[in-house]
Amino acid sequence: MTIDTPARLLQLLSLLQTPREWPGGELADRLGVSRRTVRRDIDRLRELGYPVEATKGADGGYRLVAGKAMPPLVLDDEEAVAIAVGLRAGAGHAVEGVEEASVRALAKLEQVLPSRLRHRVTTLQAATTPLTSGDGASIAPETLTVMASTIAGSERLRFAYRSGDGTPSRRLTEPRRLVSTGRRWYLVAYDLDRDDWRTFRVDRVTEPFATGARFTPRELPTGSAAEYLRQSMYGRQETYAFEATFAAPADFVAARVPRWVGTPEPLDDHSCRLRGTVSDSVEWLAVRLALVDCEFTVHRPAELVACVRDLGARMSRAADAGRA
Repeated sequence: MTIDTPARLLQLLSLLQTPREWPGGELADRLGVSRRTVRRDIDRLRELGYPVEATKGADGGYRLVAGKAMPPLVLDDEEAVAIAVGLRAGAGHAVEGVEEASVRALAKLEQVLPSRLRHRVTTLQAATTPLTSGDGASIAPETLTVMASTIAGSERLRFAYRSGDGTPSRRLTEPRRLVSTGRRWYLVAYDLDRDDWRTFRVDRVTEPFATGARFTPRELPTGSAAEYLRQSMYGRQETYAFEATFAAPADFVAARVPRWVGTPEPLDDHSCRLRGTVSDSVEWLAVRLALVDCEFTVHRPAELVACVRDLGARMSRAADAGRA
């Protein structure tokens, strides 16, 4: 069996990525080469940054161990499909902490997936429905991956957009960053038709199209896309500061409120305080605080205090009516 060196190295790497120790003789049989060739190939993999550990013995053994850096992985068809489906399932929902990395990884993987595997991924996802929680709208993974690819390649992006009042438009942009707020995805881009920076809610985007035209990235007015989005959102909407205390530990409350609402501060082992600045309606915040599922007290603003009082009275009347 004759295999050229690059193909043999990839086959050897694929075998080593199985979490087990491979005797040198077994690797030689699998590859159809001598043990001496296996040793030379192992040395080549080490030169490329793959941490292959050898064990002494009559036959000797090799296994891939964790190193200081993440070298490229070699995936078989089933593994590639499984990872792509998992990334697609999560990419449409803003998952705190890993959202942007997930989209970048999905864009890289789908760029190199053969058409037969891409079809399997699409078919499998179409046949499944994720049960998700949260307040944000879901996004088509294809929309995110097209945007991520144009950002990485500094490529102009064209898409259809629906504004908050339902007005449709077509946009030609120089995309800069995707930003997740924990509930929604936003695209920060330079709008060529309006000759200015803009933010776009990705769930209002349809028909994203990479034009192929390259551009030199412009300097953001604020230095970072996240800061530009924050200023843009707060500049358009009325915001208010709130404060509430909960009769529960801080970690209990933190697990039940979105990160962007605020971070609970422990008062003691059994209570905590939550303070923050939001732009959502007081009605929405009142319901969100009630969903923490413990006793709580709202201290400010007065509008939120009144809303919680009215909501409590309305709930009590609804319960009394149900017993009648």
